[in-house]
Amino acid sequence: MLWMSPSSTASMRDVLTSYFWSGDAIRSRSVSDIVLSGTLDVPAPPARVLADWDRETSSRMVLEPGDVEVMPLARTQVRWPDYPHCVRAMSEWTGTLGLPDVLAASDLALMACRGARYHHDGAQYGGAAFCNLFLSEDKGLDVHFPGTGHRIPLTRGTALIFDTGQPHGVIRRGSSGFNTADFAPDQDCTQIFLTWELPIEDLHVARALNVVFDIGIATSSPLQTDEEQVCVNGEPAIVCTESGRWCKVE
Repeated sequence: MLWMSPSSTASMRDVLTSYFWSGDAIRSRSVSDIVLSGTLDVPAPPARVLADWDRETSSRMVLEPGDVEVMPLARTQVRWPDYPHCVRAMSEWTGTLGLPDVLAASDLALMACRGARYHHDGAQYGGAAFCNLFLSEDKGLDVHFPGTGHRIPLTRGTALIFDTGQPHGVIRRGSSGFNTADFAPDQDCTQIFLTWELPIEDLHVARALNVVFDIGIATSSPLQTDEEQVCVNGEPAIVCTESGRWCKVE
């Protein structure tokens, strides 16, 4: 693989294009460098819910450093009386961003991560933006977007909206990249969060992230694709899981 521009200068030089399914056709769009964030007042999960999360991540799924996995949402909804307050707080926050009622129409999941290797989600969710609400306490981790420079501490109530095509990772606070050694077995590094898939073609979502559609870059050998992907300067690319830098696909 050939390294492309370093993450610290990527936003100045690289043009990211997301190719995503829109109905029965592949459509192109820009990848937003906007990250919307806030800290919401959400209740602490009760002990029975925390114990259930711990059993799920340590026994049933065995969450390893860098893993991001789906959690059972229904159990949390039933066992946490204040759960609706979390959804209401998120709905009110997105409303202030000009996204009325968008959560109610979006797919929702409960997720767990033990850190997260740098990645983008444009190959599976190119037609969406992610909207996340973190439910765990501060465990010394940040979500880092190397291409934009955003670095946001994760604590209970941290709310984010970002483009799925933008590389991101969850790393130790103070570190410069993802390192498995930062997530030792004896350390509590697990973050639990709710995530909504906001449709990127929704007028309000596209406006909030300043996404421009149908921008396929002209190259000497035009890209022909029938799958979702993110291209950098018109070429297919992947993300280094440790640094977050883009590199070409050999």
